[in-house]
Formats: sequence, structure tokens, C-alpha cells
Amino acid sequence: MPADAIAPLAAAAPSGTSRRAVPRPDPLDGLNPEQRAAAGFGERGPDGRFDSPPLLIVAGAGTGKTATLAHRVAHLVVQGVDPMRILLLTFSRRAVQEMTRRAERLVAAARPGPVRLPWAGTFHSIGARLLREYADRVGLEASFGILDRGDAADLVDVVRHELGLSSTRQRFPRKDTCLAIYSQRVNSGWPLERVLHEVFPWCAEWRDELSALFRGYVERKQANGVLDYDDLLLWWHAAMSDPALAAEVGARFDHVLVDEYQDTNALQAQILLAMKPGGRGLAVVGDDAQSIYAFRAADVGNILDFPAKFEPPAQRITLETNYRSVQPVLDAANALIAQAARQHPKTLRASRGGGARPQLVTVVDDRAQADWVVDAVLRHREAAVPLKRQVVLFRSSHHSAALEIELARRNVPFVKHGGLKFLEAAHIKDLLSVLRWAENPRNAIAGFRALQLMSGIGPATAQRCLDAIGGAPSRLLEALRGFAAPAAAREEWDGFVAVMAGLLDPSARWPAQLEPVRRWYQPLLERRHDDAAVRAADLDMLQSIAAQFGTRERFLTELTLDPPQASGDLAGDPLRDEDYLVLSTVHSAKGQEWDAVFVINVNDGNFPNEYATGRAESIDEERRLLYVAVTRARDALYLLEPQRYFVTQQPRYGDAYVHGARSRFLTDALVERFDRVGAPPAPGPDQPGAAAAAAPKVDVAARIRQMW
Repeated sequence: MPADAIAPLAAAAPSGTSRRAVPRPDPLDGLNPEQRAAAGFGERGPDGRFDSPPLLIVAGAGTGKTATLAHRVAHLVVQGVDPMRILLLTFSRRAVQEMTRRAERLVAAARPGPVRLPWAGTFHSIGARLLREYADRVGLEASFGILDRGDAADLVDVVRHELGLSSTRQRFPRKDTCLAIYSQRVNSGWPLERVLHEVFPWCAEWRDELSALFRGYVERKQANGVLDYDDLLLWWHAAMSDPALAAEVGARFDHVLVDEYQDTNALQAQILLAMKPGGRGLAVVGDDAQSIYAFRAADVGNILDFPAKFEPPAQRITLETNYRSVQPVLDAANALIAQAARQHPKTLRASRGGGARPQLVTVVDDRAQADWVVDAVLRHREAAVPLKRQVVLFRSSHHSAALEIELARRNVPFVKHGGLKFLEAAHIKDLLSVLRWAENPRNAIAGFRALQLMSGIGPATAQRCLDAIGGAPSRLLEALRGFAAPAAAREEWDGFVAVMAGLLDPSARWPAQLEPVRRWYQPLLERRHDDAAVRAADLDMLQSIAAQFGTRERFLTELTLDPPQASGDLAGDPLRDEDYLVLSTVHSAKGQEWDAVFVINVNDGNFPNEYATGRAESIDEERRLLYVAVTRARDALYLLEPQRYFVTQQPRYGDAYVHGARSRFLTDALVERFDRVGAPPAPGPDQPGAAAAAAPKVDVAARIRQMW
């Protein structure tokens, strides 16, 4: 796509000829006019520094958002902005790497010398870095640990049990639900009552007990010197509530650029406004039409209301040239999102010519839907569209059950996205618990797990050891050496103390510290797991990841905030086949594209989801979710609507069903953009059944009356 083009450097003059200054390319070369206006927005002030008022870049699907933001970073550096004074915030490490890679290439082509962007990262990783730098100012220890989701849920469960909430006569929410309520409360900024009423109504009766649980959870974290994932934003936000500190942090950065702004929550938006209250140098990029993470407390109002947060309002530049899809697909997407009540208006235009109209396919039921999809997928494959370039999207994971059975029956390999995080594997958590305890001796959660890895040490003995350390974590090694371990753990215990001594040695170098931990843990791994060889390969991966980080603290922080996914987390083993079809929820498909897209179960109850029909805001998000599904397609798009669904909890071969209602999003204006494909037609004059229709009729009713 043009936006990604980087002009080559002019060739050097041949030897022996006169050399002239070779003009270097402009970082904005190759952009379309909309992208160029956004990437180059701003001007030099009287002091000669490049400055810009607040800017909102509304980047429609497939319009080159990443390229535009990378070009803007490069333009700022070429204009003399110190890379140390550019803060680039994204939502994934992969996005950070892609953005910085592009920006560094552009800058290298436009000026001599390397460039690095040290303050490019996710919201949570940047929050962790700032909190460590300003730890004394905000009442933290710089060595604070970070709990992953699994450890946080376990700690909630401990407090839950201590408060007697695990033995109530009525059903009290389990630990994962409690943590989800806590997370929603923190990230949305809503009072607990509103969170329970609107998101967790079945838990509303436990309001007082949940409040006490969360208070105990917070106190336990503070006592252990740890923060959970949500605390990184919460503490950063609380620190920015002090105007002097907010001004100090904001003054460190001349330009703050934010990717995927439609996915920010209340805390993230308020942090940005506290750091840059006037908006100078603040530029955000996003698409309100792709805001689909309300269940994570993302607030589409952040991007819709952004211009009005400043006086004069922020400049808005809209990217509408789409480099992904053919125009018929974009016509359908434009008609769909036009139904939204609140939006930043945009009309996507294809940079590619031609293209087939999308199809709205009506099938009898989900079994017929599975047959139709597999047939269509194989037709595309025969037309030179690899299975990897095709995807089946659905609203909820269980919607693909019938399709998966049919794919397996026809020997069509597939991969279904989603699964456990790499860090949730027991052996990975075991090894990391040792590192986390050494990094922060107050982290009793990590110590509790690490101690119980050894033979003969259960919860009571582990707690006794932690009590012996007590309030003097600085004496951790001394306490470990003086602790009387059970006889069954003696050999393992001596090795553990030696490992901890190495980890606590200030002169120990990273990542070499990891190897002694591996050697000590290997016999425990073989004893605890039957598939030790497979799990050992995961530990090898962990060591290779560790080598990418300069310190143990950075390794533990980044791995917790943005963990990789193990290849085994994917359904099936597609690498053993030459090709495979992709199955995915729409939420997991955001940011990706395929040549052919099949969206199944497009009926009311699925699009929109039946649980989202109580509030207008939820309906709007469900519409945006379907919009995201539609805009993943490059060449071919199919929406499938079964006419009936078989009900659950009936005999295996039962035939009870309910009729599927047409999705409220499929308005007449939208359906006009599709070619209709219906169920098989009724028999014609020359088809089987036609002769029977013309034969004399039998008066069965009369015969039955004659019986009486």
C-alpha cells in the first residue's frame, strides 16, 4: 500500500566524480493527502521548536493507521524533536515493535545516524516504568512486584476464604468473578453499585461483602509490596491527580501519541488529560466504529468527546481511503455503520478497483450452515485462495461447534484462535515465582508458591517460613539459611538456598541468573509432570525470551503485562499440514484481514447478542462488532443467517427448534448492498415432486369423518 512505501536513498556518486549533496527523502513521501495532513500536522513556534495543538486522527478500517502514526513519529524526529521526549502509547507489545520499526526505518532514510524511541510501550508497561521512577513520591517501593491475573485471582481467593465468604449458605461469587468485578470497578471509574447493577446484577446482593473483600485484597497487596495489572493504571492515575506531579511528568514529553484511542478506558483518558491539560503535543489515533471492548471497560465516549475536551476544540483529520477491501464490501460497511446514532462520520473509499458484491446467505439451520461454509471454503481453495487466507468469524466461541465437526469429518484442517496464556502454565508459573520472590522479598504470594515446589513442604510449612521472615525481607537469605526445612526437602532445600543466594547477589548478571534456577527446577519438573520433556521446551523458550531484556525487573514486568501465547494454545496442530482454515471470534480478529470472510449466525440473539439488548449503548457496540467483522474482508464477504436453531437439552436426535429472527442490523438499506443466496428452491415443473403436485388430490379429511 502507498502509505507503507519508503523512498530509497539516492545512490552515491561514482568514485572520481564530483560529489553533490544528495537530498534525503521526506518522511511524508508516499502518503495520500489525508495521511500527509495527519502525519505532518503542526508547525514551528517562535522558539524554533516543532509544536502542535491537540489532534484527533479518525482512521477508518484499513486506511493505514499504523503507517500514518509511524510517519508522524518520523516527521517529529526529523523536525528536531528529541526521541527521548516522544511518548508513544499502544495496546500491545507487537504494535509497539511494528510502529518503532517503521519509524526508525523512515528516520534512518531521512537523516544520518540511528534513532531509538525509549518511551514507546503499552499503557501498562509505561505506567510501571513511571511508577518505579517516582516510587518515593507516590509511596511505593521501586522493587514492587506485579501479579498476573492468575496470581491476583488466587490472592482474592485467600482473602475471600479468610473473610468466611467461601462458607456462606448462599452462593457467593467465585474468585475469577470477584476479580472481574474489581477490575471493572477500577477501569471504568464507576461506583461499585453501578458496576454490580449494570454488569454483574446477579452479584448485587453481596455489595457489602464484596466491598470488604476488595478492601482486604488491596491491604494484602500493599503489605506484600505488589501491584496487580489494574493497579498500574490506578496508581498512575492517582499520582496524576496531584497537579504538580502531573505537570512534572507531562513536561518530560513534548509529544504524546496514542494508538487505538477508541479502546481506552476512563483511567487512561484521564491520565492523558492530566499530563497534557491544554492538549499541546497530544495526538490520538483511532476509529469509533471499531470500539468493541466495553467488557474491558473501554469507553467509546473517549474518542467521540475528545475534540470538545479542549478550547479551541482539537483538530480532526479523517482517513477514508481504504487499502484493504473492494468497494462493494466497503459499501456494505458504510451502510451498516450509518445506522449508529453517535459517530465521527466517515465514508470508506476503496483504493482498489472492481470486486464482487458480498452475499447474504439464508440457510435452514446450523447444520446446513456448516455444509454451506465448508463447500464455499473449498471452492475458494480450488480458485487459488489458500485456506489460511480465509476465516470464519462468530460472535461467541461456541457458535462454531457444528462447523468444527463438519470440518473434521471432511478432513479440512483448521485453527481456532484463543486459549490459555503462556504464563498460565503451571511449570512457567513455578519458575517465575522463584524469580519474583528474589526480585521482591515482600512478595509473599510468589514465596508461598516457590516454597511448596519442594517435597514435604505444604501450605502450613510454607506459611511458617514466611512468618519467620516476617517484616524483615532484607534478611530473606539469612532467614532461609536458618529455617529448619523438613527432612524430605533437605536436598532440594540446600539447592534452593544456593539459588536464592545467587539471585540476591547484586553482582549477578542477567540473564545468566536463570540457568541455576533451571538446573534446580529440572528434577522437580520431572517429578511433578508426566510430559516433562514437552514442558522443558517451554522453559527453553522462556530463557530465549529472557535474553531480550537487560534486567530481571524488565523481564518480569514485560512478561507479566504482555505475555506470549504458546503454540500449543491453538486448536489442533496446523503446522503438520500445508494449509489450514482460521476460525475466530470477532473480538480476536480485530486488526487482521483475510481474502474471504464468512460471518456465521447473523441473527438477533447473536448479532446483537441477546444479553446486550437491554441498553442502547450495548446495541451500538454490537453493531460496531459486526462492522469489524465485515471490514476484515479483502475480496469476498458472506453473512449467513440460519432460519432455525435446534434447542439444547433434548434427546440426541431430537428435532425441537426455534426460528431465528433476522438481525435488526440487516436493514433494507444494508440488504440492498448484498446479493441474496437462499435455501434450495421448491421443485419446478421438470423437477422431482412436480408430477405429484399435479396428480388428483385425495380427500383424507372426508375419509376420517366417515370413521365416525
